[in-house]
Amino acid sequence: MKIERFEDIQIWQKARQLVKNIYQATTENQGFKGDFALKDQIRRAAISVMSNIAEGYARRSDKAFSNFLHIAHGSATEVQSQLYIALDLNYISKENFTKAYTLSEAINRQTQTLT
Repeated sequence: MKIERFEDIQIWQKARQLVKNIYQATTENQGFKGDFALKDQIRRAAISVMSNIAEGYARRSDKAFSNFLHIAHGSATEVQSQLYIALDLNYISKENFTKAYTLSEAINRQTQTLT
């Protein structure tokens, strides 16, 4: 499949799903909703993954795309770390944790493959 727009990039599509999962998780639990620092930070990290993939593609350079994928990788790992905090504080169910963690792990594998 030829990539003509950033929306065609499979890893961006996964990052979009990760953002959706994180937003759903941060609005389902009353404790999570009230923990403004963690809620905002995990949302920003998830958004960063998606945004950096798009921005890197828009630069139209393999080197720039690779650099932005490294940033996206770091942000996805940040999401994983913050998911543990949410799990430990009972802000997120084990099922939702696993779903978001597995998705961010797949994104990280793909960022490494593409760089």
